[in-house]
Amino acid sequence: MPMAASSAPSLAVVIPAYNEADTVGAVVRVALELTPQVVVASDGSCDGTAQAAREAGAQVVELPENGGKGAALLAGLQAATAETVVLLDADLTGLTLDHLQRLCGPVLSGALDMSIGVFEGGGFVTDWGNKLTPHLSGQRACRRAWLLGVPDLGAERWPEPAITRHLKVTGARWAYMALPNVAQVVKEKKRGFWRGAQARTKMYAALLTYRARRPK
Repeated sequence: MPMAASSAPSLAVVIPAYNEADTVGAVVRVALELTPQVVVASDGSCDGTAQAAREAGAQVVELPENGGKGAALLAGLQAATAETVVLLDADLTGLTLDHLQRLCGPVLSGALDMSIGVFEGGGFVTDWGNKLTPHLSGQRACRRAWLLGVPDLGAERWPEPAITRHLKVTGARWAYMALPNVAQVVKEKKRGFWRGAQARTKMYAALLTYRARRPK
């Protein structure tokens, strides 16, 4: 039976965001269909991200400088009060309440410790990238206390590898969840081809060298 937002247990949505004024409002509005506790952590954004998130109904935490997704995620988790959290990227398109229910349902029921969303049918570029490296997805649901216990969470510009390592270390139960017709606005579209491609290269370099930088 679908989970009604009004009957949801202690649940929050946390959205790290950096210069995502064009899309964050739509993500927030969908998240508010699930729970009234939606926190956007603006990571030193220099556009209208914080204002767009507030106007959409989110609680906003503004970081004074761009410290990376890890720092923003940590600030959002610290501002939230719910026991269970759903993590979303701020540049999603095609997101619906059904997707969020699919993502958080197994965690709320106790069947999983974490669910990880994987794009399906949302577009070639985002589908391909997400399926090639699904463990790097930013769409997740889990207990907030567990996430706050991830070593290096706030220190990593891209925290997904640290989260994945903690899943293995703690023996957490997790599974991938398909998110049909959901996609992300690609960096090349947001920043222009060359700047976007450069940003994408830096992102994957940081993500894929995590083990070398954090050997313990």
